[in-house]
Amino acid sequence: MKNYFILLVIVSFICTAECSSTKNITKDTKSNPVVIIQTGLGNIEVELYPDKAPITVANFLTYVDSVMYEGGRFHRTVTMDNQPNDDVKIEVIQGGRAQGSGRGFPAIKLERTNLNGILHKDGVISMARGGPDSATSDFFICVGDQPSLDFGGARNTDGQGFAAFGKVIYGMDVVRKIHVQPTGSARGGQSLNPPIKIINITRK
Repeated sequence: MKNYFILLVIVSFICTAECSSTKNITKDTKSNPVVIIQTGLGNIEVELYPDKAPITVANFLTYVDSVMYEGGRFHRTVTMDNQPNDDVKIEVIQGGRAQGSGRGFPAIKLERTNLNGILHKDGVISMARGGPDSATSDFFICVGDQPSLDFGGARNTDGQGFAAFGKVIYGMDVVRKIHVQPTGSARGGQSLNPPIKIINITRK
């Protein structure tokens, strides 16, 4: 009888621990939005980080939900071989809406990497821009780690870096395949020729 009582106590303790653990997982786990970039070479799934980059994620999803990436294209690949005039070299692919697809949304405030903590590591997605606070719909995906694109990095002369806002969780093989596609003479040999079609970008 004594052994039976001890067994009940042990079983009760294990159950309590497991239930508590499950409760904590349910409470602490928060799913981030995931989008699927459908391309002519395959799909790329990207997890977005709205808690770290709320302005940038909201802007990107506005374009996604407005179906403004449908018929878009990856139009640029930057490799070690096609940036001879740049002292600081990077490797990325850049995409966006189709040319002539209509008026976009206003440019957004730059969410700098020193504030949001999303560094330009392999597979990270970030917004293309000219000056600070000028990003609209074009984006790029890092091929390998690109610290020169972070705040304080030397790739851009203003030193403000770019607004990273998510990361590829599936399909880096597609990203790398796009990265090595043929280019033409436009934009210093960085323009994909032909561009790689973005069939659409949708929420998963």
